[in-house]
Amino acid sequence: MSPVVCAGKFVELTYKVSDRKTGHVLTRVEFPLGYVHGHNEILAPAVHSQLEGKCAGDTIEVPIDGNQIFGPRDESLVFADDIENVPEEYRQVGTSILMENDKGQTRSFLVTHMDDERLTVDGNNPLCGREVVFTLEILTVRDATEEETRVGGAIHAGAAIDPSHLRPV
Repeated sequence: MSPVVCAGKFVELTYKVSDRKTGHVLTRVEFPLGYVHGHNEILAPAVHSQLEGKCAGDTIEVPIDGNQIFGPRDESLVFADDIENVPEEYRQVGTSILMENDKGQTRSFLVTHMDDERLTVDGNNPLCGREVVFTLEILTVRDATEEETRVGGAIHAGAAIDPSHLRPV
């Protein structure tokens, strides 16, 4: 019997996130992503719970309401400015800009629109306000090594792990 995803198992998977209404792929992870189940949640808790009991070779689809993960869309995080006030390196749709408020808190904004006169940035997570589907392909399920359990994921060849820098989670 093949090992199943449960706490303490090393899991490798790939996934894509699609807009539920349009089917458009919003993001894709093509290289295997490895983690220790139950020790390192790398995806939304709802996704992790759906992986429980699955085996290598399984493909699952998990619908997620982006509002539940990222909260409702906040229009106060959308700003437009005259193009001449924006540095040249930010004048491209899709560019990510890290901004800091007067309290020293940072937030990533994405350039979402630009024309000859104005540029618009949006600080909302691109998935908020959307219903999406995570499609996950499970590639590997096996017992995690002690090292993988300690660091919560894959140990790459040649990686130097200094345990004095690790702290309990």
